[in-house]
Amino acid sequence: MKPSTDRMMTRIKSIYLYIQKRGSVSTKELVEEFGITQRTVQRDLSVLKYNNLVESPARGKWNITKRKSHVS
Repeated sequence: MKPSTDRMMTRIKSIYLYIQKRGSVSTKELVEEFGITQRTVQRDLSVLKYNNLVESPARGKWNITKRKSHVS
């Protein structure tokens, strides 16, 4: 894997684990916690949403879905 892809996957995994730990988070909270742009957060959340790992019950809020996942 390219270093940039590896970095992206690590960041997406970290975001997923952060949401899992906190229960519900806002996009703004993720921007502040990870020190990345809102656009980057949106791209990462899109990957998680596409894989049915997160959902947005309200605009700007994110939760983990009930889909079982194994994070290594």
